Amino acid sequence: MAKVLSDKLFSVFFAIHILGSAVFLPAVVVEATWCVARSDASIQALQTALDYACASGADCTPIQSSGLCFLPNTIQAHASYAFNSYFQRKAMAPGSCDFSGTASASKSDPSYGSCMYPSSVSTAGGTGTTTSTTPAANPSFQTPPSSGGTTGLNPGTPPLLDNSKASLGFMVTVTLLPLCLLLVFSFTFRPM
Repeated sequence: MAKVLSDKLFSVFFAIHILGSAVFLPAVVVEATWCVARSDASIQALQTALDYACASGADCTPIQSSGLCFLPNTIQAHASYAFNSYFQRKAMAPGSCDFSGTASASKSDPSYGSCMYPSSVSTAGGTGTTTSTTPAANPSFQTPPSSGGTTGLNPGTPPLLDNSKASLGFMVTVTLLPLCLLLVFSFTFRPM
């Protein structure tokens, strides 16, 4: 009787292990994060931060007058694209989505129509060392003011990244596997 029960429990354990590996673990995916302009930022602050981003590594070609992200032709929209490009090209480094408080990290994809916002270093075309172009619509580059901080426009808190593995699938697999193993061993090595 104990042998049959042990074999059945082992089969259940094996099925949970196989299903857990095949179904749950691939669900552990780090969500994409974008950097966008804050809606409460002033036009002047956004312009200064936009100029900084474009001169410091962001790919601002798509927000040029002939680019796919030129429309809507607003500082808010152009700053969001430039901030995100800079953020992704810097591999979402802590502090790279602040721009003196004019930007914040978002889990919602801001892409629209043909304007695709990059969501990683590889889709941003960056390697950490890039050249940039200042948008023709914003030709006057201004050196960002020093706020007495550490790195000009980039001091601040790290972006809101969720790199945890605390997904339901991961937790179920990690919790159920040891419990099933314990159950199998408790019936297998039980004193008679």
